[in-house]
Amino acid sequence: MTPQANLTVFAPVTAGREDALRSLLESMNTQPGAANALNGLIPFGALGELHFARLVILDDPTLGDCALYHLPRPNYPVYLALLCDFDGSFDAFVKKLVQVAAEGLRRIFTHCTDFDPALDLERWLKTHHVRPATCYVNWVGRTMLEVREESALTDALRAFMSANPAVANLEPRQLHQSLRNFAAAEQKAGRLTLTAEKATPLGWVIGNFLHLIGVPLALLALAPFLLLYAPIYVLLLRSKERSDPEFAPRPDAEHAARLSALEDYDVTNQFSAFGSIKPGLFRRWTLIFLLWVIDYTARHIYRHGRLARVNTIHFARWVFIDNKNRLFFASNYDGSLDSYMDDFINKVAFGLNVVFSNGIGYPTTNWLALDGAKDEQKFKYYIRRHELPTEVWYNAHPGLTALDLARNRLIRQGLENAAISEMELQQWIQIL
Repeated sequence: MTPQANLTVFAPVTAGREDALRSLLESMNTQPGAANALNGLIPFGALGELHFARLVILDDPTLGDCALYHLPRPNYPVYLALLCDFDGSFDAFVKKLVQVAAEGLRRIFTHCTDFDPALDLERWLKTHHVRPATCYVNWVGRTMLEVREESALTDALRAFMSANPAVANLEPRQLHQSLRNFAAAEQKAGRLTLTAEKATPLGWVIGNFLHLIGVPLALLALAPFLLLYAPIYVLLLRSKERSDPEFAPRPDAEHAARLSALEDYDVTNQFSAFGSIKPGLFRRWTLIFLLWVIDYTARHIYRHGRLARVNTIHFARWVFIDNKNRLFFASNYDGSLDSYMDDFINKVAFGLNVVFSNGIGYPTTNWLALDGAKDEQKFKYYIRRHELPTEVWYNAHPGLTALDLARNRLIRQGLENAAISEMELQQWIQIL
């Protein structure tokens, strides 16, 4: 198995150069927000292991909300973020990225305050990589090579059946053998490839195992202190929930229009959101702890097809910046934004609440997990206000949802299983 990794680069933009940077980023697109896979700056399509990538300017329009706590508007820089989700090692990907896009990366990051084109670009990218607090991968170990090969296999099998309608009248076992013979002939002719899965890197196996047992051991060690602190925590939480101001007005029409112009070109969409954490150590440490726990579950429990009960997310991450005073969230998901939010509200509203209720202005929660996102209109207004336009977004498998990827894998597994049982065979034929 080849595990996935990410690159998350944040760099402050030089004051007064935001417009020039936006114009440069727009030149990478075939349509607003949608990258040309072989654009002249970062040819994402030349990176075969890359699933998703984006460039987004983090210019937070909600900084004025700090006035709800009688605080002055913070003077944070505007950042440029480069995000990539890919197969294999971090070091190998960064090296390849620089090999295929060094000049374009320099042209882009020269708009940032601490970038010098003469610097070692690979080292600069690694220095500016910010480790996310939490990462989610829909299916750990499913590579882009597998995605492409399995999609081609499914298309080929369906085309064969369409061109040879008589096979539909075969007995299930005969149909299975016929399709196996067809796929074998296509592979021999070089028209199909089905690459065997690589061995899982030993270092990743060891690191993942240590993380698997390390977090529970840490929680066990902390348990006496957490239990002693629990009553105090509950009192503080309820006090803050009763007093924290709620601010979720209708989003500005122009802002909403800019966001809508970047959505629904394909079955999969991007989402970028940014906001300030409520002031004080209580909220900050609550969020740090909860994201730490969520990262553990995403890494070891929700790693094959769904995040809790939601199965439409491909990749997602939560990233702290500015000394953990602000949080950036990015995801790649199937469907429209409304369906995406409805999915969460209806299935895991408590999950939205425990994280995002620590942000300034979030709809009022009770006991951290209750209410909040259940006030659907306020929640959607809140999310839309904090959403940012993603200037450049790349999807390596347009037209394929997470469910399509899962189905294609099952089709391949069923085809390759010569000893498939009768019940499994019936199920396999139904998904063809």
